[in-house]
Formats: sequence, C-alpha cells, structure tokens
Amino acid sequence: MLDIYARIRNLKRPNLLARAARFGVDDYRRDIHLRRILKLETLPRNAEALINLLDIETEMDAARVNRSGSYSPSKHVEVLIAIAGETRLMRATSLHLS
Repeated sequence: MLDIYARIRNLKRPNLLARAARFGVDDYRRDIHLRRILKLETLPRNAEALINLLDIETEMDAARVNRSGSYSPSKHVEVLIAIAGETRLMRATSLHLS
C-alpha cells in the first residue's frame, strides 16, 4: 500500500481543479470544512482524515471521468482543498515532533 504522501503526490487532476484547490487552501478551516465533508462530530487525526478524503476524492474523480450526472465540480474542489489543507497541517505537525 502506498503511504499517504505518495498517494497525494500521485494525484493527477486537470489543471483547473488543481488551480482552484491551490487558490482555496489558504482559507481551509478544519473544524468547518472537514466536518462538513466527512459528516463527523469528532474529527479524526490528520492521517486518518487524509485517508478518508483520498478515498472520497477517488470516487469523485471516477464520477468525473465517467461523466456521471451526480458529479459536482465544486464539491470535488472542496475535497481537494481539504486534502491540501490536511497535508499542510500534517507536515507542520510532523515538523514540530522532529
């Protein structure tokens, strides 16, 4: 199984989605955005949250590729923003632990 950082590095998405996510990551608020995406009262730690987000994003990307009527670009961007935000938080946390 790939580690979390490898899964994130291997994400290849259209430029428009990636740019929109990079633009929004500075406004990412874990307590608001992650709670809404994962639909949880108690938020998981960064690694667990990232695994959940990556699984959700994989399903969303499959819907995008298959041109599913249920696909929502705005929700896809929201999940990509959360992935970027959680990655930032996890890296910052791991730097403080070193």
